[in-house]
Parts: sequence; structure tokens; C-alpha cells
Amino acid sequence: MMRVWMLPLLLVLGGAAVASGPALDGNGGAAALFLVPFVGLAAVNSPLVFPKSPGAAEAQRRSAADGRPVVYWRPGCTYCLRLRFRLGRSARRLHWVDIWSDPEAAAVVRAANDGNETVPTVVVDGRPHTNPDPAWVRGQLSAT
Repeated sequence: MMRVWMLPLLLVLGGAAVASGPALDGNGGAAALFLVPFVGLAAVNSPLVFPKSPGAAEAQRRSAADGRPVVYWRPGCTYCLRLRFRLGRSARRLHWVDIWSDPEAAAVVRAANDGNETVPTVVVDGRPHTNPDPAWVRGQLSAT
């Protein structure tokens, strides 16, 4: 569990370190200007941006029942963030599975990507698609 929070924690600590200089000089406004972007980056790279991740087996069961795609992702992945943000509100309709919190999910991704944990890997109708275009994923959602 700590692994998924490592990048956000490092970003907050880095921002605090950068902001400490102006803060020690008595310039609280400049310190805040340095700290706020780091905290924003930490929030975007945290698991809070993505919905609670079901296990791979549960996501596959839900996908079979409702026909919606399963997205395998990991915290800190810029391509996963890009997909999440470009999908907007429709991203909530997908089943998001964190491969760092579920070894079975990581195995599914490795099987689909020649042994690599390349994410996002989107599974539609049992077929994996690695780092697909967000417009294509949106089209798959409208088909369900």
C-alpha cells in the first residue's frame, strides 16, 4: 500500500523543501507559490484521482456482467493520467484496476504485454489494448 503513495509523498516533501527557503526568509506568499504546485502534482499522482480499485477477478466479473471495459493502471503513470483526464466523467464507467495493489492484475498485464507491466492496458471483450487512444476508449463505452 505504501508503494502507491511514494510518489505523492516525495512530491509533497520536495515542495516543502523548496518552500522552506522563502518561508525561513519570512516570505510566506512565495513559499505558498512554491508549495501549491507540488501539492497539486501530488494529488494528481495519488490514488485519490482514481476510483477504489477492485481486484482483477472482481473487475472481470463486473465487466462480463455489464460489458464495460477494464482498465489496468498504476499510480504515477502519466499515460494512465492522460487517459483518465481525457475521458472526463465517462472514466467513472470503466472498471479501474491498480496493478500495484493486485498481483493477479499485474499478471494479466504481463500476459498481455510480452512480460512487461505496460499500462494503461484496456481489456474490451476479453481482448487487451495497450495504451489506446482515449477517443477509442470513449467509443467502446458508448457501444455498451
